[in-house]
Amino acid sequence: MDKFKRALSGGLALVLSLATVSCGGGDSSPASGSSGNTTVPAASNVVSVVVDAGPSSDAVNTLYTTVTVCVPGSTTECQTIDHIQVDTGSNGLRILAPVLTLSLPVATASDGNSLVECTQFVDGYSWGPVASAGVQIAGESASTVPVQVIGASNFSTVPAACSSTGPAEDTVAQFGANGILGIGLFEQDCGGGCATSTTGGYYYSCSPTACSPIEAPLNTQVLNPVPLFQTDNNGSILVLPSVAASGASTVSGSLIFGIDTESNNASGSQTVLTVEPGSAPYPLMPGDLTTVYGGQTLTDSFIDSGTNGIFFNDSSIAACTSSNFSGFYCPSVALNLTATLTGVNNVSVTVNFSVANAQTLTTNDPTYTAFATLGGAYSSSTTTFDWGLPFFYGRRVATAIEAHSTSVGTGPYVAF
Repeated sequence: MDKFKRALSGGLALVLSLATVSCGGGDSSPASGSSGNTTVPAASNVVSVVVDAGPSSDAVNTLYTTVTVCVPGSTTECQTIDHIQVDTGSNGLRILAPVLTLSLPVATASDGNSLVECTQFVDGYSWGPVASAGVQIAGESASTVPVQVIGASNFSTVPAACSSTGPAEDTVAQFGANGILGIGLFEQDCGGGCATSTTGGYYYSCSPTACSPIEAPLNTQVLNPVPLFQTDNNGSILVLPSVAASGASTVSGSLIFGIDTESNNASGSQTVLTVEPGSAPYPLMPGDLTTVYGGQTLTDSFIDSGTNGIFFNDSSIAACTSSNFSGFYCPSVALNLTATLTGVNNVSVTVNFSVANAQTLTTNDPTYTAFATLGGAYSSSTTTFDWGLPFFYGRRVATAIEAHSTSVGTGPYVAF
């Protein structure tokens, strides 16, 4: 089943984390049961989200929404694009060029050439120019947002420093979505590192004949659109129903913008776990917290709605033998496991989760696209626990943006 490819989205490498995690008190395992619509009433700060097979009809545990983009300053030159992946593990809106019918103005680098970005995800890279767009999601809007147009045909030459970071994800089929909406913990997708250095190789100045690394001031980088909204701009909340152990064909939920700005996004009594700030010095990872699992203290842990499984290293769990499920776990029976999450604020919480046989999950129904028990190994790091989309099922998870205040504290934090 090709749809079980490891889709570790996870955010830009220079930010060095992906997203982060926050947990509720006590036993936090999602209740089992069938998926269904959430009960969040329609409002100007609410947009529907869905887990389904996606534009390529082969996605698993991929959360989508719909975004409208416009030529800056125009209310008529607009395009509504569905199946934009919702990713709390990255920052910024990125759209696949093949689905974009608008002509958006390309941003200018400080030397006068075009500004182009190499977006480095955990499982590959995407290349394309930075452009300016108006962005509208539900009733929220921002008039001018730097976005990335992935796979633009007039920027087809990729520098080796970018292409060597992994396989290309520049088409809808490779990307598994028509774009990605990064609504993570930070305002910029790269931050101070890219503003003062070209070491990471993220932003490039491109002439018609060549590209070279260049520094990108903060306001020119691809930006998380949420802080640019006029209201409801300090974070977001994802609300998804529980998913039965056997899986579900689709899952419908809600993305709520703002935290403690409206009656539908009040904080309540959830537990808040703060995470490493964007200025965290190496080897600390901005956006990360600690997971203790199986006697391991994993300091580079995060929660990321853009990852399609729960990924962690445990040699005692049988790996799948089929090449189509490479990297996933295939235990003979479903395993009920426990881990403890601790934030930078030293708040800890225990989370119960399950991992089932990835290969046999598909025998329930070949049309299923949502699985709460999908897990695998995180082979690229021994200090990481990646809490992907299965973590979100049956939870209300808030992501507060760095330096933005809520009634329960200032971001960056995640709470549920």
